[in-house]
Amino acid sequence: MYLVYLLQCNDGSIYTGITNDLERRFNQHRTGAGGHYTKSKGVVRILYSEKLPDRNTALRREAQIKGWTRKKKLNLIQFGKP
Repeated sequence: MYLVYLLQCNDGSIYTGITNDLERRFNQHRTGAGGHYTKSKGVVRILYSEKLPDRNTALRREAQIKGWTRKKKLNLIQFGKP
């Protein structure tokens, strides 16, 4: 099982990623070991996560969400749908 997740960064931006262990990955982001974007921006909290059956499905979903507007991402977070 994989998860697509959205994080709130310190500057208010939303970071989207995938993992098979959300707690571990969030801690990596918090300590600056999670990726260039979150290392420079810092992370505040997990806004949303969605379980998916495998890595390929998660990668496709991540790409889809990354292509969305901020408003569409906020709708997903608030209502569970874009």
